[in-house]
Amino acid sequence: MNTQNIPQADFAIIGGSGTLSSNFPLGAKCDDVKIIQDRMVFDTPYGKTTELRLFEIAGTRVLTCKMHGWRSGVNRADASRQLFWTFREAGVKRIFSEGGVGTINKLLDTRDFLIPDDYLDMSIRKDVGLEGKYLLVMRDALCPQMREELIKNTHKHFSGRIFTRGTYANTDGRHFESPAEIAMLNGHADIVGQSICPEVYLAREIGACYAGLYYVVNYGEGIKPWSHQVLEDIFYDDAPMISKILLDTIRSLAQQDRNCECLSLRKETLLKGIYDD
Repeated sequence: MNTQNIPQADFAIIGGSGTLSSNFPLGAKCDDVKIIQDRMVFDTPYGKTTELRLFEIAGTRVLTCKMHGWRSGVNRADASRQLFWTFREAGVKRIFSEGGVGTINKLLDTRDFLIPDDYLDMSIRKDVGLEGKYLLVMRDALCPQMREELIKNTHKHFSGRIFTRGTYANTDGRHFESPAEIAMLNGHADIVGQSICPEVYLAREIGACYAGLYYVVNYGEGIKPWSHQVLEDIFYDDAPMISKILLDTIRSLAQQDRNCECLSLRKETLLKGIYDD
């Protein structure tokens, strides 16, 4: 396996449904964005990656992919492993994820933004990792420094409601949740989606900071009726705005050293001899 062709990058953006229709990052129409390489596919211990794009913004290199690397014929656990193994080889230190989510908290409406500060893993993919050499402390799993910049730049581009903390409940999908599942989660989480786990674990495992930007696109079942047309309108209309938020956040963070404790929350495992190569 040759890792020499994997380009180096400081940042990665895991694209979700929020930017999918905008050919990210080109849909933002920013003059300082330059595509360096496109449609890159790499061999990993977990199979070939999805297609990756390398671009530069304000002198900073960024790797990005569509829809979390999910695609037909590859299970979501392996898709995540492929991505994060590649990010580690590329030297990525900060990772953003974005996506459309449903409501659990009855105070939330469609076209609200939420930048979560915690998560609740309701998936069955809890053992998804790489080599397993680290004990992962999941305090402040969503990097406070990255969240602060996301919040600042979301306010810059969006005049609607922005919730600056909350809990993201992760379910397996691929279907949406039932009314009973939403009712069970009510009081424990604010939004529901299918991507933050295992990404948040894998980011900590490779020593990278991670944060997410999430746009409410539907009501959880049993909360309030919702229209697929509204979801479709959001999908096509708001992608450029979400792209601009992410790009401006990278511009500002690229000028800052990491002053969070994310890396220190990855500890060497005490289970020596079990996970050693």
